[in-house]
Amino acid sequence: MRQIKAKEIEDTVAQLCLEANRNLPKDVLLAIKESIGKERGRPKRILEKIIENCSLAKKEKLPLCQDTGLPIVFIDIGQKLKVKGDLEKAINRGIKRGYQKGYFRNSIVHPLWRDNPQSIPAVIHFNISSGNKIKIALMPKGFGSENASVTYMFNPTATIDEIGDWVIKIVKEKGADACPPLFIGIGIGGSLDKAVLLSKQALLLPLNKENPQASLATLEQKFLRRINKLGIGPLGLGGKTTALRVRILAHPTHIAGLPVALNLSCWALRRARKKLT
Repeated sequence: MRQIKAKEIEDTVAQLCLEANRNLPKDVLLAIKESIGKERGRPKRILEKIIENCSLAKKEKLPLCQDTGLPIVFIDIGQKLKVKGDLEKAINRGIKRGYQKGYFRNSIVHPLWRDNPQSIPAVIHFNISSGNKIKIALMPKGFGSENASVTYMFNPTATIDEIGDWVIKIVKEKGADACPPLFIGIGIGGSLDKAVLLSKQALLLPLNKENPQASLATLEQKFLRRINKLGIGPLGLGGKTTALRVRILAHPTHIAGLPVALNLSCWALRRARKKLT
């Protein structure tokens, strides 16, 4: 059985914090750049300023946004890999180090007392897979867009159009507050908690590749077209680009239910990942 020291995971997470908060992934940047040609006037200038902001953040090693988010960590660990040390503590130590090194804002508080802001604990999702590798994905989630996210328990007889109408309703009501143009993750099926997790994981999918499930890829495009007809536009000031991508993940569910979760991300879809081999 292969072994890895917890310190290596800590170091990796610390570096991912810096990367995610300073540099937008290439597929996210490309999606924003592609949208510039669809706009004119003020919406176009806003998108150009977003790209300029990204360039300055990377050059000056500054955060892309003052809200450096709630760190959400996805760990995929092989069952033939043994971590020498405490894995969860290593992840949180890495978060703390990364946020301190980057001088990133501490935004994590007790949910009721709202005291003692800090950068940890992170929200951590573990998945056990085959093999002896560990994959780490970090998503610092800003709460302007997180607060616009919603879950709904549909009747099992609900149609795709009814789900689509609900998605449009939520984006129409909350989209302007989520700092558009948006990236929209949708989780369908499973249990309530599974649907929410799927909606987050959908935002980790590559933006420059089609959904491997053809039926979901078609649905993504259908929803995207409807959302962009709302005219909310960049920063909610009007335009053709309210959303840049819609990504959907689905999971089998119970015959008596149909949970659907909608997770919005602002234009700064920050994520970084690394596989330790």
